[in-house]
Amino acid sequence: QVQLVESGGGLVQAGGSLRLSCAASGRTFSSGAMGWFRQAPGKEREFVASIIRSGSTTTYADSVKGRFTISRDTAKNTVYLQMTSLKADDTAIYYCAASRSDYGAWAYWGQGTQVTVSS
Repeated sequence: QVQLVESGGGLVQAGGSLRLSCAASGRTFSSGAMGWFRQAPGKEREFVASIIRSGSTTTYADSVKGRFTISRDTAKNTVYLQMTSLKADDTAIYYCAASRSDYGAWAYWGQGTQVTVSS
């Protein structure tokens, strides 16, 4: 069984920063891409950022470009999301996801961590 466990969410003022972490575990787990999604109240889940296994390619939603940075420690099966210049619109539950390959479907999901940005 593969598990993704997020941490690092919380309450922050607008303009502040947070760093999310997601640790993957499982005896046979060997991930490809890992990524972050978010879901705000009353809205659908949306893509935030992703990174392939080697870390050489990252992709971001337009809404977070220049403010968020995704990185990973492959040896630890951990992905991070550094969020800066946070806005009230960034308030959401943030979910970690993992794929079995660099460009495959998102096969595994975490339970989510709440990020609340106060204006």
